[in-house]
Amino acid sequence: MERQQELATGLEKVRSQVTTTCEDAGRDPAEVTLVVVTKTYPASDIRALAGLGVRDVGESRDQEASAKVEESSDLDLTWHFIGRLQSNKARAVARYAHTVHSLDRASLVPGLSRGATEAGRTLRCFLQISLDGDPTRGGAPVKDIPALADAIASAESLQLAGLMAVPPVTWDPNRAFSDLLGASAHLIQQHPEATGISGGMTSDFVQALRHGATHLRVGSAVLGQRPPLR
Repeated sequence: MERQQELATGLEKVRSQVTTTCEDAGRDPAEVTLVVVTKTYPASDIRALAGLGVRDVGESRDQEASAKVEESSDLDLTWHFIGRLQSNKARAVARYAHTVHSLDRASLVPGLSRGATEAGRTLRCFLQISLDGDPTRGGAPVKDIPALADAIASAESLQLAGLMAVPPVTWDPNRAFSDLLGASAHLIQQHPEATGISGGMTSDFVQALRHGATHLRVGSAVLGQRPPLR
């Protein structure tokens, strides 16, 4: 019960911040999806979170995610893959994920499409955009986004959800999310269905909300200090 109370406290604090920030920005909090990032946390935390009304869960490593999906198969959860995706894992991830937030190159599209088709599901895909063009941290360059969006939109069993970005460490988050919002508006001109903006983690989700984020990827603000990677 002590852990359940810790999770309830963290979750309520984040939900309250989301509501207050949305109201201040003239937005409806109901349009925001809070993805609780459970990477490195035990499956028992996922079960406890489900009891608190959490339905959207984020993971970043296929091996860990697939095990937790199986262990939590009796729960009504929506699984978000948020980590950097390897081409040889794309097909497997698409078999259990409902949404992928980190599609940043065309080589991932065939595997994701095949895996989603085999699973009989439509996989929602956020394009991860590199705001500063640094190739070492993941994310497609701005110039590659149109072709990548077209590839997803035309692939079997894939649905273009919108854009995702992680602010460069040296940038003011407000600048980063302002740029992300601008890139989203540009994408919507070509793909009106791609209205999602995945932006904001524990340290910057308030700024992300102020700039139109529809999906937040929040971990430690809900779950507490992250356990060490094994």
